[in-house]
Amino acid sequence: MPTISPDSPELAHAIKAWGAELGFADVRIADIDLAHAQAGLQAWLDAGCHGEMDYMASHGMKRARPDELVPGTLRAIVVRMDYLPMARGPQWREQEAARQREPGAAVVSVYARGRDYHKVLRNRLQALAERIEAAVGVLGYRVFTDSAPVMELPLAEKAGLGWRGKHTLLLSRTAGSTFFIGEILVDIALPVDPPVDGHCGSCQACIDVCPTQAILGPGRLDARRCISYLTIELKGSIPEQLRPLIGNRIYGCDDCQLVCPWNKFAQRAAVPDFDERNGLGDADLVTLFAWDESEFQRRMEGSPIRRIGHERWLRNLAVGLGNAAAAPAGKGDAAIVAALRSRAGHPSALVREHVAWALSRHAL
Repeated sequence: MPTISPDSPELAHAIKAWGAELGFADVRIADIDLAHAQAGLQAWLDAGCHGEMDYMASHGMKRARPDELVPGTLRAIVVRMDYLPMARGPQWREQEAARQREPGAAVVSVYARGRDYHKVLRNRLQALAERIEAAVGVLGYRVFTDSAPVMELPLAEKAGLGWRGKHTLLLSRTAGSTFFIGEILVDIALPVDPPVDGHCGSCQACIDVCPTQAILGPGRLDARRCISYLTIELKGSIPEQLRPLIGNRIYGCDDCQLVCPWNKFAQRAAVPDFDERNGLGDADLVTLFAWDESEFQRRMEGSPIRRIGHERWLRNLAVGLGNAAAAPAGKGDAAIVAALRSRAGHPSALVREHVAWALSRHAL
């Protein structure tokens, strides 16, 4: 039997308390009216800014209509989970920026160095949903985290988790942008939380710092130029004109977050799942390039990196090794050249192409 009325402030308060017990840094509730976001989504798709992410277009405006995805949906419970590893100190942004200037360093986006966030959030969201169901009786729900045609950021904005920065990421006055978002769509009319105002002002540091100029203007991102897209979502060859701009970033890119003033408030994770594994916080390009497919699969088990596969892993590393030639200390480095030559005859044409390009950067 239900113990709390489904539409009561008491239940909303309890949900937030249960969420905190499960490691969520914030839990908010939004209605599901996203009509205001449809025009922007359609314009972005029409401009082709989604690149090869066909799934972004295949569902059309269903992304902005949660009740079409899950019939009966009335509310979205939106959560925030911080991911900055527990061991990171207050100078973490400066340290990350310094690694990008090391020719042999392999830079993996901070969020991807631990466990796959999809699994971490989904399991905890499921536990939260089950606790709600136990309190109200029969509950229609579905949990999500970056895994279905749902406009997560507009929902998070409506719920008051933060505001959209000019880089399009969600920003919080108390946590910056180093967090994941997840949702539970439910068929109960919970009281909703108010949105918050934006606080970017005239700052455009994120726009200015983007290595590939993927941020076209406030809130306008061309994914086709974004390093995260190029190193993760793009399945084929990385456009040659963009390769030098990638530097030593081999999986994702944090530049717009490192320069954002709000990330001085970035919060450490409340769970150990996002602690760095396999030395990815200080790995070097040559070492990672030496992993064969079985070692890649073994080491990346449970990691979000595993989904790109060994072939694209080598592609990305080859670009980084080629870009090491841009630094006087890296050009013609014997260990780098030897590593590249070891893959020059790789069975994959994709890998061979990027290795050949990298060797040409070393003038060899």
